[in-house]
Amino acid sequence: MNVFTLRREHKIRLLFLTGITFLAYLFFSQIGFFRSFKLQKVFFISIFRKDVAHFDRQPLYEPENEFDLQEDVNIKELTKPVTPQGLVARKRSFYLNNQRMYIYSGALHYFRVVPEYWRDRLLKLKACGLNTVETYVPWNLHEETKGTFNFEGLLDLRMFIKMAQDVGLYVIFRPGPYICSEWDLGGLPSWLLHDPKMKLRSTYQPFLDAVDAYFRHLIPLVADLQYTKGGPIIAFQIENEYGSYGRDQKYMKAIKELLEQHGVVELMFTSDNDQGIDKGSMPGVLATANLKSMDWFIRMKAKLKSRQPDKPFMVMEFWTGWFDHWGEKHHTWNSTEYEKVLREIVASGGSVNLYMFHGGTNFGFMNGANYPYAPTVTSYDYDAILTESGGLTSKFQKTRDVLRKYAPKGQVPKNLPTPLDPPSTFAYGMLTVVAHLNLEAILSEAKVIKSYDVMAMELLNANEGSGQGYGFILYRNKINSGRKLRLAGKVTDRAQILIDGRQIATYDWTDKDRSIDLAGVKSSTNLDILVENLGRVNYGKALDFQRKGLTRDVYLDNNKLVNWEIYPLEFKSIFISSILSSKAWQSSLPLGNPPGFYKVLLQISGIPRDTFISMQDWKKGVVFVNHFNIGRYWDIGPQKTLYIPGPLLRTGENEILIFELHKPNVHVILQDKPVLG
Repeated sequence: MNVFTLRREHKIRLLFLTGITFLAYLFFSQIGFFRSFKLQKVFFISIFRKDVAHFDRQPLYEPENEFDLQEDVNIKELTKPVTPQGLVARKRSFYLNNQRMYIYSGALHYFRVVPEYWRDRLLKLKACGLNTVETYVPWNLHEETKGTFNFEGLLDLRMFIKMAQDVGLYVIFRPGPYICSEWDLGGLPSWLLHDPKMKLRSTYQPFLDAVDAYFRHLIPLVADLQYTKGGPIIAFQIENEYGSYGRDQKYMKAIKELLEQHGVVELMFTSDNDQGIDKGSMPGVLATANLKSMDWFIRMKAKLKSRQPDKPFMVMEFWTGWFDHWGEKHHTWNSTEYEKVLREIVASGGSVNLYMFHGGTNFGFMNGANYPYAPTVTSYDYDAILTESGGLTSKFQKTRDVLRKYAPKGQVPKNLPTPLDPPSTFAYGMLTVVAHLNLEAILSEAKVIKSYDVMAMELLNANEGSGQGYGFILYRNKINSGRKLRLAGKVTDRAQILIDGRQIATYDWTDKDRSIDLAGVKSSTNLDILVENLGRVNYGKALDFQRKGLTRDVYLDNNKLVNWEIYPLEFKSIFISSILSSKAWQSSLPLGNPPGFYKVLLQISGIPRDTFISMQDWKKGVVFVNHFNIGRYWDIGPQKTLYIPGPLLRTGENEILIFELHKPNVHVILQDKPVLG
């Protein structure tokens, strides 16, 4: 092995240190400071440790020649860095590496932002004066089909966390398994509902087994990115707002133990709102608050101080705005009111996570819903600190100002970096529909499942036993002459009734009378019932009852219809590819406005830029850009445009597909500003 000799600069330093130490010893001896051997020992050790600490920060030795080191020389131990101390909550403060810290965090969900923009959003978060980024982890994206895991592209969680570390941010990691987040089924995968007996968020063993299998893949993926192992993750959340759902401490304990078994070693905590804090918190685990108004802040601060008097106050979700439902008004929150509550949190010595710092987009079919049923829109702009496309709002500067003025000294840099400009948006103008693909051609590309009875999409024998997760489901039957068609049970969520391809009725979850007069319908008629899953409830006690499609029988003149053909239409990327290559595209638009695909082509010269597609004079459907599902539109609003990030576009020709259910237009408009309501 190599023998090592001290580098020249360290030899000089050692000689200097020896001389200074000797002179200091003579001086202190003359004034009578050293009256005991113990004081002499303390003096020399303190001097020695200080210098070794200097050596530990830079290369100490350089190789000279080969020889065998004696056993009592352990250079690795001499130069070994001190293991960092993880985040702890004690004496009403947080300590990281034994240094008091205040957590100023912003929520940014990697799965709601294209990866090309992660760094831009993280840099803006840091420029705002924040030191930490918080993210949820959506189980239903990472394990969309049971046993098949995906951590690539938009779901490259490791890359996001390492990028946060590169930028200089800590990370708060919220793995669920339930995350709420206005996300379909609160992030739980729909295939859990393939089990008719499933009890979500409980000690039901098949549920815990599924969580165990998921954590067995997820936690080891990020274990080495924990703070005490050299990474940026300083804390993990156990479950999410469980007190608003149940009070089973055995379940919460089971989730905590699974996190620990699979490698979590950092601080763990729970988070709940005012109504759930008593039921959702755990003995010996830090409880944190979710709130928005000043009244909530005052109540939660007092309640947590009473529950855990020796722990710091942390607002895990300070809601910077709010989300929208289809058919409601667009929500905003006055920035002055926001500033007032934030100031109180920071000035009182609290730590805070801004939910959301940047909301992003509910791409695809992944939006959630509230109960009583109210589906969430595609945009997750949230009236947050950044806009959906990454622009700064007035809340950005107000946040910087509050942190600079009211944060304890040394917690926020005096000279914060200048935030980057947002990616520029561009109005590509009006584009014309060039082709149409009818419903029959679409069904010819889909797999058909034959079933005696109708059944919910989650119960289908599809996706290797995982059932159908998202999108649309079409039920087809041949009917003879009859007078009345009746759908038993509530429609989940919106059904179009078609006779030989012609729409005769539409029902949704609000309709109580689902009977249709079929007078005049001839025998041997094709009956199609096209049902859209508009998003599963993500909050509250209705989670177990979120199976979609037709969940009860269909009757013709009180006779149950049987022997159905069922078409799952999830519109995954591979299916969209087959649609695009179909030979059945027609240049003329159809009569009668049946459901179908409509194609628009966009030519781009130069670097593609962000844009917003206006669906004015279209009614309801979904838009795909170069195979990527950017989300739903609906003329009931409040959202009137869909965000298209520039990285989804390419130089040259771009294919935009629109699946319209009712009323197509001949044009779409690509504009440079959103219309959210």
